Amino acid sequence: MEVVFLFFSFVSTLFTSSFLSIRLAFLSLLSFPIFPTTNNNKNPSEGHSVGESHLILYQGRVWHQRSHPLLHQFSYNVRYALINLDHVVDVSVDALLRKGNHMSSAQVREIAATSGPVFLLTIPASVGYEQNPLSVYYCYDQEGSDAHLKKCIAQVTNTPWGERVSFVFNPDSDSVAKPLHVSPFMDMLGTWNMQAHAPGENLFLKISVDHPSLGNYFTATLQAKRLSKSLETQIPELFFWLMPQKVAFWIYWQALKLWWKNVPFMQHPKYHNVKYREEALIRDWQLRCGKNIREEKIICRDSKGGDGLDENDSRWCVWNDAEWPWS
Repeated sequence: MEVVFLFFSFVSTLFTSSFLSIRLAFLSLLSFPIFPTTNNNKNPSEGHSVGESHLILYQGRVWHQRSHPLLHQFSYNVRYALINLDHVVDVSVDALLRKGNHMSSAQVREIAATSGPVFLLTIPASVGYEQNPLSVYYCYDQEGSDAHLKKCIAQVTNTPWGERVSFVFNPDSDSVAKPLHVSPFMDMLGTWNMQAHAPGENLFLKISVDHPSLGNYFTATLQAKRLSKSLETQIPELFFWLMPQKVAFWIYWQALKLWWKNVPFMQHPKYHNVKYREEALIRDWQLRCGKNIREEKIICRDSKGGDGLDENDSRWCVWNDAEWPWS
């Protein structure tokens, strides 16, 4: 059933993207908007006043490596947008965000309990298609005129299942029990080790997977550089042309290669374990209590020093369906 759905999705995306690509080329000839000026020497959290750039472009590479059951690694070029969510009314920014696919700055601040600016790192939709394996909200706290990165919210979407999970993590270093089936070549028992640097001239994200029996067997990184104003970046819609489609192609191509190498295929847990989400929350609770993934003993204390976690210690984690085509 999923194979049939993928086929029709491919045909639909092909026709839609082809038509909208022709339309984009035509409209680009009619108008050539001036791209907002970006100050390359400033942290993005410092540049959120009216009249300054609310859209920053990055270009870099995504790198993946797994060591079990065999060594498999690859990398590809990628382009990302860092968007100030307090200024999405800016026409050049709003055109890159499809309504309803991302949270507002007010929602993010409430979830992360922060007071400063909020930036969204994402691959914008292009000619009718959106594909974001990972988007990240950078949540800053404001202290006078200074802002520092306090929390991040990861928004992970799987394909072809069209599911999404969003959760808060500490950008310095955090461990999160795997809450989503993102690959048919990995089970649900891993722990995601997350790290994110505050975006500046350079961008860095890292996710590694620690497994109770396989150890740390998978690592993915994103490293990118901020782009200055250039002819190529003056029309963001052209800058991101077919970027989501390319990401989707790389996902399916690498999956095909793993299948060809006889890496065991694992069905989505929803077909045999309807409680897999609840079990993920329990594993995350154990991690936050201080249980090592390879230990049996759980040592848990709440914020008052008693046994167990109180409401303030629980991690915000929400599942929902991604709007098709999946972002």
